[in-house]
Amino acid sequence: MLPAAVDAKWALVESDDPHLTIRRKCELLGLNRSTYYLPPAIESEENLRLMRLIDEQYLKTPFYGSRRMTAFLERRGEVVNRKRVRRLMALMGLEGLHPRPRTTVADPDARTYPYLLRDRVLTHADEVWSSDITYVPMRRGFMCLTAVIDWFSRYALSWRLSNTLEVRFCLEALDEALERGRPEIFNTNLGSQFTSREYTGRLEAAGVAVSRDGRGRALDNVFVERLSRSV
Repeated sequence: MLPAAVDAKWALVESDDPHLTIRRKCELLGLNRSTYYLPPAIESEENLRLMRLIDEQYLKTPFYGSRRMTAFLERRGEVVNRKRVRRLMALMGLEGLHPRPRTTVADPDARTYPYLLRDRVLTHADEVWSSDITYVPMRRGFMCLTAVIDWFSRYALSWRLSNTLEVRFCLEALDEALERGRPEIFNTNLGSQFTSREYTGRLEAAGVAVSRDGRGRALDNVFVERLSRSV
């Protein structure tokens, strides 16, 4: 959708109409209600330029953390320090993929799930779905994209954009995918959005077995990453 068309729709949402709620206006116009209450993600032009460089390099070398990413930018002639790069990568939801010691203790109230895909050979659609979040640079600012992918067909069942990393837009994508059908297994990483009780509760209520990436499973969501590269 063209930006002008989106702006025109938001103008209708903001119009003073006592007969329609904000929720109903967004439903009728096909807009994400959560973004109405949230300010846009704003960064300086210089930071946005650096974030695009970081994003491009991260897709090539996802094992780069802030230290190696800083060295990469410095080799390109950029004047940056590690603190700035670390902040921008955190803002984008990027973290270098690497083995690490277990230094945190899980919340005793959090539900843990086994990894169900070891040595599994996929034979049909709706056998395994997966989801992840990626950063998408825009002309002005950036957005976070989540998608639900069928592992066998590589088909994107649903997707949502958001200007924050809150769980709501992940839930909306999941709900839309579940309207199409339901998988035997749903596999995700350990992101807070996917480990939240709201998210796992949706899957359990639908009778879906939840599979969780463990240590050494950095490539389990490779199909979602491929979609991210295409975007």
